[in-house]
Amino acid sequence: MDTVQNLRGGFSLDLGPLKEPLGFIRVLEWVFAIFAFATTGGYSGKTHFEVKCKPTDEPTDISPVFGYPFRLAAHPYKIPLCNGSEPSPTYLQGDFSSSAEFYVCVGVFAFLYCTATLVLYLGYQNVYRQTTRGPIIDLVVTAAFAFLWFVSSSAWGKGLTDVKWATNPEHLVESCKTVCTAGASPSMGRLNASVIFGFLNLILWGGNCWFIYKETPFHKDPNPPATMEEGGTPGP
Repeated sequence: MDTVQNLRGGFSLDLGPLKEPLGFIRVLEWVFAIFAFATTGGYSGKTHFEVKCKPTDEPTDISPVFGYPFRLAAHPYKIPLCNGSEPSPTYLQGDFSSSAEFYVCVGVFAFLYCTATLVLYLGYQNVYRQTTRGPIIDLVVTAAFAFLWFVSSSAWGKGLTDVKWATNPEHLVESCKTVCTAGASPSMGRLNASVIFGFLNLILWGGNCWFIYKETPFHKDPNPPATMEEGGTPGP
């Protein structure tokens, strides 16, 4: 009840926590969470190969498209046939949406949690520190996110490897029924960065557990030694 009343008491901005690891690392987590889900969720790319029926023919560029959430069969394309008949639709193979969507979901929820805790740190610091409940809950949630970043980044790293294989022009021309030549590979730098951001988030969230742990009663001595002023007896 006291916590609710203090929250209703008003927002009091204090930028002091940003000078401490507790607040500064939370800002880094907020930024890197945005980088993680933005580099994955907005991705769209193309892979390329060429079709040429005769040596004297002008090659036809085929550019299958793909993108988040990496259900590769969602965008059909057609490969011209040398006999002049109408080609049937061809599809990229593979569905890697589960790992990609899980990774983006963790990033979005991490961003929302960082936003909420930064408001708490900077506006309601007295509420956060007046009871042991706030730091303990913060520690548990932060540790849970560190675990989720590990799982989701590992899963998405494996998913990205599979996406690269499925969209590699060298792999695509192996199943080509006409004369095909591999073209330029899709640009994957943005997706490589997304995996790196995931593991950087793992380091940040895992390391931040220590600084939040220091705010909990588990790190503090419940029975500090008595001093002279408090009536303690001096040692020999």
